[in-house]
Amino acid sequence: MAFRIQLHLDPALYVRDPEETELGRRIVDAAIQQLVATGFEKLTFRRLAESIGSTEASVYRYFENKHRLLLYLVSWYWSWVDYRLEYRVNAAELPPRERLHRVIDVLLTSTTYDPTWSHIDEAALHRIVVVESNKAYQTRWVDDDNAEGLFAAYKALAAKVADLILEADPDYAHPRALASTLIEASHQQIFFAEHLPSLSDGKVTNGDFANVREFLTDLVDRALQLGD
Repeated sequence: MAFRIQLHLDPALYVRDPEETELGRRIVDAAIQQLVATGFEKLTFRRLAESIGSTEASVYRYFENKHRLLLYLVSWYWSWVDYRLEYRVNAAELPPRERLHRVIDVLLTSTTYDPTWSHIDEAALHRIVVVESNKAYQTRWVDDDNAEGLFAAYKALAAKVADLILEADPDYAHPRALASTLIEASHQQIFFAEHLPSLSDGKVTNGDFANVREFLTDLVDRALQLGD
């Protein structure tokens, strides 16, 4: 029997869960494509509605504003990464160092199409996270958004990575800082390598993030003194 896995996001992110209806899923798909094409600043609900042959009012029935829509997409992405992490890291008994290396792998390879969610272009969504995700939380109302629980997906992923860091080194004093640094660097270094190369030693060629992977692996191994 066919079934569809759902990622459970905080209801505060939306007015109506877009996963519940065909229209909601079309809005999400169109929003991803428009964000990749034109960026967050040029995204409007009017253009979004026109692209799917609907009305601006119908988009507002799902999302309060475009900031909440961006938060929803970024939260969906981190929840999906968390979901993939469960399978890649916990699927087999592995030594702590290898588990952390798999975390880095997941962070850098969550860029391919997953048929489980046919209305989500994961590769495009990854581009949005690389380019736009800081706009989801670097705002003047970040404390209010945090109080509403709008960053729960990101914080849950970071907490899971921090736990894996402590598993590798129970005495390490900065697990949360290292976890958030890994997550942020996994997309910041890609952005820098592609657009501001003087800020990175990495190279991104045809979707290959090998240099960035080497940097993150070296960062973790040295911070936790995980030698061969």
